[in-house]
Amino acid sequence: MQSLQDKAAEWSGVDTTLAFAVDDDGVNLFQKLGLQTFINLSTNFYNRVYDDEEEWFRSIFGKSKKEEAIQNQYEFLVQRMGGPNFYSQRRGHPALIARHRPFHVTHEAAKRWLHHMQQALDTTSDIDDDSKIKLINFFRHTAYFLVAGVESRNQNQMPCKNASGSHPCKNF
Repeated sequence: MQSLQDKAAEWSGVDTTLAFAVDDDGVNLFQKLGLQTFINLSTNFYNRVYDDEEEWFRSIFGKSKKEEAIQNQYEFLVQRMGGPNFYSQRRGHPALIARHRPFHVTHEAAKRWLHHMQQALDTTSDIDDDSKIKLINFFRHTAYFLVAGVESRNQNQMPCKNASGSHPCKNF
C-alpha cells in the first residue's frame, strides 16, 4: 500500500525531499522572513479564499471566521518554519489530517487552495524567490498529503453494524 507521503509526492508532483526543503540546515524561514511576513501571507491568502468566485470553494470555509483562519494559519506556519510554537500553545498538536477531516478536502479543493496560495506568495512582499519556491513546494505537497489522509481516513471508517448493541461504533 502506498504511504500518504508517497501519494502526496505523486499527486503534487513534488518530491518529498523538495517538499521538506523548508527544513534545510542553516535556513530558518521564520528567522529569514519574520513574523509579519507570515501574518501578511496568511491575510493575503485568506482574503483571496473568502472572496473566491466559486461558491463550492467558499463554502468549505463557511463555518470558519476569517480572522481565526488567518491566525491559525500564520501561527502554524511560524511554528513549522522554525519560529515559536504559538499554534501548539493555543490549539495543541497541529494534527493536520484530523483538523481538516471535517472539511471537503478533495483534489479539486487542493488545486483551488494552491491557486490562491501561489497568488498570495507572488503578491506578498518580503518573500525572496528561493523562499517562495521552498514554500510553494511545501504547500503543494502538504495540500495533497491532506487529500490523501482524509481519503484514507474516510475509507477506513466502517459503518455501525449494530448501533443499538452494547458495543459502540468504532473507526478501524
